[in-house]
Amino acid sequence: MKAIDLRGARKHSLAIVAGAALALAGCAALDPRPSHEIVVARAQARWDAMVKGDFKTAYGFLSPGSRSVYTPEGWAGSLRPGFWKSVVVEKAVCEAPETCEAFLLVEVEHKGGRYKVPVKETWIKDSGNWWFVQK
Repeated sequence: MKAIDLRGARKHSLAIVAGAALALAGCAALDPRPSHEIVVARAQARWDAMVKGDFKTAYGFLSPGSRSVYTPEGWAGSLRPGFWKSVVVEKAVCEAPETCEAFLLVEVEHKGGRYKVPVKETWIKDSGNWWFVQK
C-alpha cells in the first residue's frame, strides 16, 4: 500500500481558508466610494431597519465599542417600535479619515402628531468598515 503525503493538501487548504478570510475582511476596505457616500448608505440601511422594527439588523450597525456595552436584547428593549415613521439621510460630512457625522431628517409619531426632527449621528471607521456610535 502506498503512503499518501497530506502535507501539500493541508498547505493548499490553509491557503484557501486564509485567502477567503482576507477577502471577506477586505470587502469594505475595497469599496471605491468616498467615505461620505458609504456612511450615507449605511446610515440609511440602519434607519430603514429601525423604521421596520428590525432591531436585530439595526444592532449590527453599532460600533464594536457600542456592542460591547449593549446586548442585542437590552438595546432592542430600550427602543419603541413604531415611533419612527420615516428617515432620510441627507448627507454625511467626514472631516477626519476615521470619523463622519451623518445628518438625517427623522419623522416620528408622538401623542397623535407627526413631527420631522433633524438628527446628527457619529460614525467611525473601525477594521475597514463604518459603524454607528450609540451615545
